[in-house]
Amino acid sequence: MSAPQEDLDPQAAPSAEPQAEGQQPADAAAGPAAAQPGEDLAALLDEAQKQVADYHDQLLRAHAEVENIRRRAQDDVSKARKFGTESFAESLIPVRDSLEAALAQENQTAEDWRGGVEATLRQLNAAFERNQMREIAPAPGEAFDPHRHQAISNVPSEHPQGTVAQTLQKGYLIADRVLRPALVMVSAGPA
Repeated sequence: MSAPQEDLDPQAAPSAEPQAEGQQPADAAAGPAAAQPGEDLAALLDEAQKQVADYHDQLLRAHAEVENIRRRAQDDVSKARKFGTESFAESLIPVRDSLEAALAQENQTAEDWRGGVEATLRQLNAAFERNQMREIAPAPGEAFDPHRHQAISNVPSEHPQGTVAQTLQKGYLIADRVLRPALVMVSAGPA
């Protein structure tokens, strides 16, 4: 007699190899579980690509914003250079008007001239004050400051060495920046 024919269907035939506890047969792992990791990877890849595109878009927007800020800052600096003296010039216009009016007056006495000059000086001082411009006028005996004073010479004086002996010309500050240092003679100490 002939031997019974073996079933060729692998799913129908029982496996000859023993399986460890909790382990699935090899055929079961190749089924739906194999399709799921591939789909998960594709979904993860799509999500990562979307995030990269979003980050790229954010980067481009941030770059454009920085470029706009840079351009605006350049425009502001350009305008500040161009019109920075506008406020100060507006403050000086009345001073000029006063000087022109004084020169236009005929037959003035010395007292009238003096009163007009003093009024014009008050206008000029007010213009300086409005624009944060201050005098540097060190008194004799005040410490010499090389950042605000320019020494012309050392002279013997009754003041301590290294102090201002005499101010020859006032200096000026504008908002704590030295426009012109005061010209001074520095004491070399008692003779």
